[in-house]
Amino acid sequence: MAEAPGVLPAIRRRFELVGRLAFDDYRHEWVISGCAVLALSAVLIPLLVLFGLKYGIITNLLDPLIENPRYREVAPIGSGNYDAAWFSEMQERDDVAFIVPRTRSLAASIRVRAVESEVGRIIDIELIPSAKGDPVLDESTGTPAGFGEVVLAATAAEKLSVGVGDAIEGIVTRTRNSRQESERLPMTVVGIAPITSFARDGLFVSIELIASVEDFLDGRTVPALGWEGSEARPADRAFASFRMYAAAIDDVAGLRRAFLDQGIEVRTSVADIELVERLDRNLGIVYWIIALIAITGYCLSFATSVWANVDRKRREFSVLRLTGFKTREIVWFPLLQAIFTAGFGWLLAVIVFLTVQGTLNALFAPTIGGGQPVCRLEVWHLLAALGLTVVAAVAAAIVGGRRVAHLEPSLGLRD
Repeated sequence: MAEAPGVLPAIRRRFELVGRLAFDDYRHEWVISGCAVLALSAVLIPLLVLFGLKYGIITNLLDPLIENPRYREVAPIGSGNYDAAWFSEMQERDDVAFIVPRTRSLAASIRVRAVESEVGRIIDIELIPSAKGDPVLDESTGTPAGFGEVVLAATAAEKLSVGVGDAIEGIVTRTRNSRQESERLPMTVVGIAPITSFARDGLFVSIELIASVEDFLDGRTVPALGWEGSEARPADRAFASFRMYAAAIDDVAGLRRAFLDQGIEVRTSVADIELVERLDRNLGIVYWIIALIAITGYCLSFATSVWANVDRKRREFSVLRLTGFKTREIVWFPLLQAIFTAGFGWLLAVIVFLTVQGTLNALFAPTIGGGQPVCRLEVWHLLAALGLTVVAAVAAAIVGGRRVAHLEPSLGLRD
């Protein structure tokens, strides 16, 4: 059945009137209301500080794991035999972010010198296969391509005194038929790998270049570079190793199990990742135990105070019933006042928390957090705390609402 015209506006006006009366009553009894707000803040402030410390400390531990690609690295132990089909299969996995073939470690080094540097040093440097999407190299660093473009690690660039755009020369030496042979390879530095991602000497090169160096050291000919030797290696070659990075730190453990199932032993940072995750879980359990005890205690205390407040105002509520207010409208009195208490209590708790947060970070961040905040909360954490606070306050106020619903209008007549 459709509502009669004007019914909905009338209902809305009645509820607006209930809201104004509830707020006026809440403001009139400001001493009692203030005590309720302070009681709620006394519960919320330590919970916000505890969660802020938990979130800040765990974030300081997790951020390096997430941001530093070396924690997502899956490195094989020993040599294997990985063909093109195997690499294609691994590239299709969702938990693999990056994988490229790698040659034997004994065939993955080269001597490098700077062509125009005043230092004149020649250093032995590790060759690292790379390609587009390498987690160690960001977009500004660039990607090695072909035989002439390379990316140099920051430590090696410092030793050679070279930068982006400078020319360097690689020297490859082998012994074949009891005779020492050397080849020189001109290269250009197109990028410097950040030391935060790669802290040792290294030269990021294309897969073609590192494969050619291995072929040369094995005594084979390298037609692409004009290096002479025995017959060239077949096109369908297999590699002894690989460079792999998981899509996320949560995928590292799964990749490790997958490799163990294939009989491949790998080295990962699973132990470090699990330690931080376990610490996060344990701190979370402790926090929620404390939070549940505190919230339960507050809800019981708030429910009894609302009950006592309703009993104290039985005559006023009965008079409202006599003046035409319905039960569902009067029930909103304790509920709305509980929402007022939740809102003001949350606001006061947030103000105090922000003050405490600034003090803790100023005292401990330089020593414990390495410059990062040890206590912090995101905006959505504070909004979630507001929502949970309102829900808890309303749940406690329902007890008073049920009490109001059972009040008889005749009580107002008797008084």
